[in-house]
Amino acid sequence: MTLDLKKPASKQPASKKSTSKTTVRTRRALVNLLKQSGEMDSRELAAHLGVSAMAIRQHLYALQAEKLVTYTESIRAMGRPVKLWRLTPAADRLFPDGYAELTLSLLQSMQQAFGEAGLNKLLDLRTAHQLAVYAAQIPVEATLSQKLELLASLRTAEGYMAEVQQLEDGSFLLLENHCPICAAAALCTGLCERELEIFQQMLGHEVERTEHIVTGSRRCAYRIQVQPALN
Repeated sequence: MTLDLKKPASKQPASKKSTSKTTVRTRRALVNLLKQSGEMDSRELAAHLGVSAMAIRQHLYALQAEKLVTYTESIRAMGRPVKLWRLTPAADRLFPDGYAELTLSLLQSMQQAFGEAGLNKLLDLRTAHQLAVYAAQIPVEATLSQKLELLASLRTAEGYMAEVQQLEDGSFLLLENHCPICAAAALCTGLCERELEIFQQMLGHEVERTEHIVTGSRRCAYRIQVQPALN
């Protein structure tokens, strides 16, 4: 993530430069945490980052002034309403976008030049390439849990900020907190459909998408059943 929250360069004492670097690091960590975890109040954010709640609120108000965060008030049983902070759509620019404008332009040109059949052929080739890349790094004999951790690592390297959670019933969630191809996926829904196919083939288990960034969710979530998929 590239987050430029510093003021224009000027001659500053060493102590001020150090403080400025610390501020940028803290705000980067704050934005990353909100991206990965969703809505949180200032006390929760402070506890995660090891910073005082007062300092966190100052950072949040600074980010709010840049239209990168916003909040909703949550009524609690006791005390004042609590502000739950989250990222705004404007914050998407701080995360990898997979060359969104170029990708969109290429997809539109492909569709115009070769129609749906040509676009589907392109998706077939992309799917085959992804399967080959993943298969080379995810052993067939690995357990489902191991495969998921390896897949999450590969997806994170591609910009998806992926993680794995195991549920009480033994099933798993593959969570992707960012979509570097979101603009392209909104135009070409086949990209998301093929991802489900790729995950199911690589894992050998049924995969169900339960949250979808393209439809307005904060993240994409995939539930993986423990029982192997039926061929």
